[in-house]
Amino acid sequence: MADGAALVGRALMCVIFLMAGWGKFTAYAASAGYMAKHGIPGYLLPVAIAVEAGGGLLVLFGFQTRIVALLLAVYTLVTAYYFHREFGDRNQLAHFQKNLAVAGGFLFLMLNGPGRWSLDAKLRG
Repeated sequence: MADGAALVGRALMCVIFLMAGWGKFTAYAASAGYMAKHGIPGYLLPVAIAVEAGGGLLVLFGFQTRIVALLLAVYTLVTAYYFHREFGDRNQLAHFQKNLAVAGGFLFLMLNGPGRWSLDAKLRG
């Protein structure tokens, strides 16, 4: 049961990243504009897409999970700081808190690994 829960947990954590990466890709100009509004240069948008979509897929399939989970935890904290620190806006505060929880989940995944139903486990034998 633990391995199934680990797989479902990884999948649920990755949904937001896969959807965000796809959203940035399909609304590239709007995403670049949103980043610029928050002081982040648009040339970093491909990096954001790669981290979100690529990192989401890697965690979903459980490949290099501990490293990618740490990367996504840091990425999530950085995005919380740059994009969701208007605490007077309850929506932004909720997004900030959500990012903290997601980062915590990724740190937990980094420490505990992806479970047996993962590419990491298959490659270890």
